[in-house]
Amino acid sequence: MPTTQRLALNKYPVTVIIGLEVHVQLKTKTKLFCGCTTQFGMPANTQVCPVCLGMPGALPVINREAIKLSVRTGLALNCDIPPLTKWDRKQYFYPDLPKGYQISQFDLPICADGFIEIADPADPDNTRRIGIVRAHLEEDAGKSMHDESAGISDSKIDLNRCGTPLLEIVSQPDIRSADEAKACLNELKLLLTHLGVSDCEMQQGSLRVDANVNLHLDVDGKKVATPIVEIKNLNSFRNVGRALDYEVERQLIAWEDTGQTIDDAPKRTFGWDDASERTFPQREKEESADYRYFPDPDLLPVRLPREYVEEIGQTLGELPAVARTRLQDQYDLKLYDADVIVNQGPDVIAYFETAAARSGDARKTSAWMMQDVMRTMKERNLDVGDFPIPAERLGALVHQIVDGKLDNARARDVFEYLLEHDDNVDAAMSALGIESVNEDDLVELCRELLAENPQVITDVKDGKQQAVGALIGKARARNPNANPKVVRQTLLDLIAQA
Repeated sequence: MPTTQRLALNKYPVTVIIGLEVHVQLKTKTKLFCGCTTQFGMPANTQVCPVCLGMPGALPVINREAIKLSVRTGLALNCDIPPLTKWDRKQYFYPDLPKGYQISQFDLPICADGFIEIADPADPDNTRRIGIVRAHLEEDAGKSMHDESAGISDSKIDLNRCGTPLLEIVSQPDIRSADEAKACLNELKLLLTHLGVSDCEMQQGSLRVDANVNLHLDVDGKKVATPIVEIKNLNSFRNVGRALDYEVERQLIAWEDTGQTIDDAPKRTFGWDDASERTFPQREKEESADYRYFPDPDLLPVRLPREYVEEIGQTLGELPAVARTRLQDQYDLKLYDADVIVNQGPDVIAYFETAAARSGDARKTSAWMMQDVMRTMKERNLDVGDFPIPAERLGALVHQIVDGKLDNARARDVFEYLLEHDDNVDAAMSALGIESVNEDDLVELCRELLAENPQVITDVKDGKQQAVGALIGKARARNPNANPKVVRQTLLDLIAQA
């Protein structure tokens, strides 16, 4: 039974409570505390040094670029940036964490108390504000690889990721559905890639998501909360949604069966099994006391002067949410069109605006962007900077359509020609034999067609205007340059005069 139906059938009102923890790998060339490269896909254990391996006597040195990218992200997330932040040691043992502790931030994170706004999935015309508790810097651990095939029980460790800079972004538990969680993640990913602080490639581990979820039930006027579950290391936004939907259903069934509440059980960590499409328990969740945080003695606190923060703030440029609204207002685009263009990034926004200015019709330009330009970019695996038709040239092509000199079918012939030839639009039309049609010649052509097909005149006068459609193809057969819209209108005008 789908979760929404299950919640509806439950006799007590249910509110879903979701908070996200998003680990973002920052786009730095080197690790957080050493000079080892962060390049993805290198042979195992070749990007390590005494510092990121935690060898005795090796001292960490802070990566200045990681600080800058973190502040940049915090400002875009409307966070407060404190004048002082510090480093803490988080004690826990994993086989892929050679130091036995992680350098992180505990009580003085680099960013705090922000928010992100998303379109409400239930009502796209409205927005929802999701609070951000904090965003703190920390180093990544290594990677364990387990071979559990038949007859083999083997684990290997790749420590290349040790020390890679992560920004952990923690939301308030303001999310109320799996769809809202996915919307929040999509908007966050768009913001991070737009800012250039991360490539957010989930398949490469540069964006990882943990989701905390429980239920609040209104039982006879009293709030009852189910135990909190943290679902770890979800590897796609689709799986985030599926895992949350499953976990909501599981918690509701568990509460109906046992009556267990948040006061009866500690927070637990669950995994997600993609094959069986279910969550499964892993361990009880550690709390801050279990990690025995204390200030890292090898690293000084970092001061962030107000002038430094303001200087970074001036480099943010137009953020996606602002760009989305501006494109709607300035160019009269629909929300969907503006969203598609903004989601492609700043370079595509600039391409659209240049083309729209040349064409004189932003909506028609937007349609060509989505139906033809973006499709071709995807098919050919191109960035907009490598697209063979410059923005000015696309705008000139659309302008020909707006002026009635080209119909969409012939315009697409020109578009395909321009993909392969570095010519302007006029040269492309000439090469394809596309010429403007003299108005008198077009009227004479339409007179001939009506004379040959008198039944069309009768049908139109009987109220069947669609009858002229049969003559449009015949007009194009005699003159391929005839614009179907102009032919149609000319035929109707002649019939009205008959």
